[in-house]
Amino acid sequence: MITTPPKEIIIVGGGTAGWMSASLLQHAWGHLGCKITVLDSVEIPKIGVGEGSTPALKRFFETLAIDESEWMPKCNATYKCGISFPNWASNSSKNSYFHPFYSNIDLKTGKAFIHNTDLRRQGFLVDEHPDNYWLQSFLAKENRSPKTNIQLNGVMEYGYHFDSALLGEYLKNRAKNLGVGHLSDTVTQVNMSSCNQIKQLLTASGRKLESELFIDCTGFSALLIGKTLNTAYKSYADGLLNDSAIAIPSSIDCSKPIPPFTESAALTAGWAWKIPLSSRYGNGYVYSSKHISPEDAEAELRAHVGVSCEGMPAKHLSMRLGRVEKHWNENVLAVGLSQGFIEPLEATALMSVQFTLEEFINSYSRNNQIQQNLFNNKVNSILDAIKDYIQAHYFLNTRTDSQYWSDARNIDNCSSKLKQIIDVWDHPTGDLEQVLTNTNSLAAYLTPSWYCLLAGKGRFNQVAMKPLSNEKAVSIESIKHYFNTVTQHFPLHKQQLQALYGQKWEKPS
Repeated sequence: MITTPPKEIIIVGGGTAGWMSASLLQHAWGHLGCKITVLDSVEIPKIGVGEGSTPALKRFFETLAIDESEWMPKCNATYKCGISFPNWASNSSKNSYFHPFYSNIDLKTGKAFIHNTDLRRQGFLVDEHPDNYWLQSFLAKENRSPKTNIQLNGVMEYGYHFDSALLGEYLKNRAKNLGVGHLSDTVTQVNMSSCNQIKQLLTASGRKLESELFIDCTGFSALLIGKTLNTAYKSYADGLLNDSAIAIPSSIDCSKPIPPFTESAALTAGWAWKIPLSSRYGNGYVYSSKHISPEDAEAELRAHVGVSCEGMPAKHLSMRLGRVEKHWNENVLAVGLSQGFIEPLEATALMSVQFTLEEFINSYSRNNQIQQNLFNNKVNSILDAIKDYIQAHYFLNTRTDSQYWSDARNIDNCSSKLKQIIDVWDHPTGDLEQVLTNTNSLAAYLTPSWYCLLAGKGRFNQVAMKPLSNEKAVSIESIKHYFNTVTQHFPLHKQQLQALYGQKWEKPS
């Protein structure tokens, strides 16, 4: 289908979501005469925490033909092999696991992991821990970069860590150089047309702005999609307890090994992130305000981080978890926090932004309600699938040290789809992949991710007592030997960053 884009688009709100929107829309439609303008208010502060991504961000930069050497040093960025989840279980032998970004190189070992894990579900004595089956978990253990010069069987998947404010600023400067307009102003009034579409924006400086399409990147305030169009909203608060967060930076010693992964450690009323940037560590605590006060949460986070955050300021944030029912409503597209938020446990925020924009570009057609409905249903399906995967982390916990973790295991708060997934997993011979397919739960996370989560949290009803007889497990020792050999072809993370940054490595901004 040949798309005729809007003649003009106004993006209300800058930040990472706003400038990602401008970048992708300009790339797709700029050469077709579409005029794109970002209306960015200086009165709205940028949070600028250390943030992580999924491999989708790698594809974002590849789409725009932006090399890592161009953007990473400007955003204090590092590489990310996956996420470590320590302290989510009371059983010390299952106290931590790693969720990797797997690639084609993991095809055989990944199949071995699923095979062995299915045997363990039936009670056979076999190694089922996910850390032993994926290349990225071995790279993470040795603080190695996911980049290599050797020939691999397919594309190596990985993500990034970066300063979110710096990334937004980088994308802003690049987009402006490519012709995207920029107005520093604040919307004071929104005027509607007789057909319930947004007609005009009035600003503090006296501008009167009209456009065929508006992109709402105004964050939780949801100025256009929420306050103006009153779009229906679906809350996730019944299934996800966390509604608050604290962010505190801490120093990083770049003379020491730099972890190529995010740490998401469970605390008494939520979890703490630790994200390595080239300039500092980004730390934070995502928690439930019903289970701990902001003061006690900050004290717990500071104790968790240690002396490296002494004297560092804390930013306290509130979160609204849920999504709008219509991300594309009338002549408004909501992107980023204005469309919804799940929580940062698996770093899906920018992935959702990117998916929304790419799907919108592929779906756009003027005054086509069918296309609009299909688009909204698809985005909702993705966000609901992410929500279930995130909630499963909490439901599967086995901690007994606080009311928070007990409340998180309330099966009544799980969606019907998540209940089906748990039920089939608990059945020794249940076909997990079939249920994931039937419930559309593969929309965001593929089968290996669900196996890593369920096995990593130690969710096994059958006691491991059966000796292997006719059932044959894949040798874990041969897999370990294979990966221990392969990892030697990947440079240390710090060395890769030093080569990427050059002289800037000595004095990161």
